[in-house]
Amino acid sequence: MAQEFVNSRIQPGKVVVFIKPTCPYCKRAQELLSQLPFKQGYLEFVDITAICATEDIQNYLQQLTGARTVPRVFLGKECIGGCSDLVSMHQSGELLMRLKAMGALQ
Repeated sequence: MAQEFVNSRIQPGKVVVFIKPTCPYCKRAQELLSQLPFKQGYLEFVDITAICATEDIQNYLQQLTGARTVPRVFLGKECIGGCSDLVSMHQSGELLMRLKAMGALQ
């Protein structure tokens, strides 16, 4: 179930962030991404605590990405890591470049 749930959310051309609403790093990632001019439907925040299988989802994220912590940020099918990775990419300009290349921004 967890594998199916996660895989159904991760799609080419879309930015998906798996979060827990009480996590300060998740909130920071949400704030950063919410400031960018995404086209409608290209950015999704997935609250894994809304699903009964939170532990299973985190275990699968660990299998998939090497870490079970949240946020887990996916640019298309590629996991770029967590909040610190996202912030670093943003500060270097790589995030905007990759989002533009994906066609995710207005």
